[in-house]
Amino acid sequence: MLRSEFELLLNKTLSPSRFKDYAPNGLQVEGKKEINRVVTGVTASQALIDAAIDYKADAIFVHHGYFWKNEDPRIVGMKYRRIASLIKNDINLYGYHLPLDAHPTLGNNAGLADAIGLLNRSGLQVGVPIEESIGVVGELNEPVSSDVFRRIVESAVGRSVLFECVNDRPIRRVALCTGGAQGYIEQAVAVGADVFITGEVSEQTIHIAREMDIHFIAAGHHATERFGAQSMAAYLSSECGLEAVFIDVDNPA
Repeated sequence: MLRSEFELLLNKTLSPSRFKDYAPNGLQVEGKKEINRVVTGVTASQALIDAAIDYKADAIFVHHGYFWKNEDPRIVGMKYRRIASLIKNDINLYGYHLPLDAHPTLGNNAGLADAIGLLNRSGLQVGVPIEESIGVVGELNEPVSSDVFRRIVESAVGRSVLFECVNDRPIRRVALCTGGAQGYIEQAVAVGADVFITGEVSEQTIHIAREMDIHFIAAGHHATERFGAQSMAAYLSSECGLEAVFIDVDNPA
């Protein structure tokens, strides 16, 4: 597949034009013209680039790419080493941030919702279609205790989680938004969720959870955002005829 065709495919699938994002979505560093082997991952770290070089990848697809707003624009130090590795090995880098969070079947939020078994889903952002909403609301098949729900989430993300349990009511209605979305907790309250799941926690988040009577789970930024890159690897392999593999560079954050 030509590089230009690959980006058209990604843009058609993920619809980046729908989002006002914090970094450019699409091709961020140009490499070879023909793409057959693709590595997907959460973040375009040096470790992921090195793994892609070993895999002899033609392209890397990530959720967290480069050139974020308000960052130092100079290509020096760590940024230079990363970009130099890509250019030296002729590897294309594609980054999709909010579009990969929001995609209703391939996205990070959809993957986490699938893993914990949410039904009757809608967008966390009221009045925004689910395919454009940064966050998901849904229901479990039946109410469960907080202890059972913790185990469900820990099984889904493959790690222990921070769980602020604020009451003894069963959990059924769940709001979630992967990554660093702890600031969305009040939106979760507004849609009547019993619990809000995200990746990170801030000091004030716990006070908000306690005072607004909503359970809160911080399940890890990296852990909650592996789903989209995993789904994209499977999609590119099964639907697009490319050799695609997800590589997980562990990150406890």
